Amino acid sequence: MAKSMPADKRPATVKSKRESPRSEERAGRLPADRLLEMLYFMRLQRAVEDRGVKLYYQGRIPGAYFTGWGHEAIVVGAAAALAPDDLLAPMHRDLAAYIMRGITVGEVFAQFLDREGGPTRGRDGNVHMGDPRRGILPFISHMAASVPVAAGMALACRQRGEARVVLTFFGDGATSTGAWHEGVNFAAVFRLPVVLVLENNQYAYSTPLDRQTAAQAFVDKAAGYGIPGVAVDGNDVLAVHEAAAAAVVRARDGAGPTLIECRTLRVRGHSEADKFSYVPKALLEEWAARDPIVAFEERLRAWGVLSAEIDEAMQFRVAQDVEDGLAWAEASPEPDPATVTHGVYAEE
Repeated sequence: MAKSMPADKRPATVKSKRESPRSEERAGRLPADRLLEMLYFMRLQRAVEDRGVKLYYQGRIPGAYFTGWGHEAIVVGAAAALAPDDLLAPMHRDLAAYIMRGITVGEVFAQFLDREGGPTRGRDGNVHMGDPRRGILPFISHMAASVPVAAGMALACRQRGEARVVLTFFGDGATSTGAWHEGVNFAAVFRLPVVLVLENNQYAYSTPLDRQTAAQAFVDKAAGYGIPGVAVDGNDVLAVHEAAAAAVVRARDGAGPTLIECRTLRVRGHSEADKFSYVPKALLEEWAARDPIVAFEERLRAWGVLSAEIDEAMQFRVAQDVEDGLAWAEASPEPDPATVTHGVYAEE
C-alpha cells in the first residue's frame, strides 16, 4: 500500500496569492436566490447519493456505486458558471452537475436501477451516463479520457462559429496520464474554449499525492502548457464559482483554457466497495469538520440569506424530490431484452 503524504505537505488550506477574494465579497455579487439555488443542488446531490448508498447495500444497484461526498462545492460552483448552451464533460463525483444541466432525479435513479427510464435505458450502470441532447458528454471510466474529447468538442464549436464553452472535471490521478497531457496541450496550443476543473481529493483510489506527482501543487503544471492556473478551496462553493466564472469568460473571449485546482478530500471510499482504510483517521476527521454543505449553510445563515423558514422548505423540497424521483424510477420498466442492441451502435 502506498504511503500517505506527510501532514506538512497536505493541502489543508489554500494560501496561494491567486486565491479569490473573501467569501463575503463574493456573496455580495450574487443574488440571494442564486445562493440558495446553489445550496439546494449541493444538498440534493448529497441526498440522492445517500439514498443510492442505501439502495446499493440493499442489493438493488448492480455493479459498483460511487459518490461525490465532499465534492459538492466543486461540482455546483463550477457548473453554475456555465451558460445554458455550454457543454459539460463530467465524471463520477459530479452528480449535481448532471441534474443542473437537465437530467432529472428520476432519470438518475432509473440509471442506478438499470431501468428503461435512465439516460442509457438500462444499457449501462451507476454513473456511466450523459445526454448529448442536453450538452452532457457521457462519463468515460478511463480517467482523463474526457479531456481530449472536451478539447475536440470545443474545436468543433469554434469551427461551427458557436460561442460555447466546454467544462470538464477530472481527478488528481488523471493528471498523470498521457490523455490528460495531450488534451490540455491541444487545448492550450489552439486556445480552445475549455475550462479544466481538477478535483484534487488527495487520493487516486489508494494512491496519495506524494506518489502521484513531484510538483508542489498541481496548479503549477498550468505554466508548462502556457495557460493560467488558479488554486481554490474546493470546500468553498463561492471560491470555486468565482474561479470558474472567470475561466468561462476568458474561454468565451477566445483566450483559451484555464486550469482550476480545487482542493478537498474524498471522505468516502473510491467506491462503496472500498473501505478506504489507507486514509488516516485524523485526516478524515479534519476534513469532516470542513463539510462544504455545512460550511455554506452557516455562511448563508450568518448573512441572513438562509432563514429557518427557507431552510425547512428547502429540506422538504430536497426530500420530496428524492422520493418522487425514486418512485418514478421504480415505475420505469426494465429494458426489453429484444432491444438490447438499440442505441449501442450507429443506426440508420
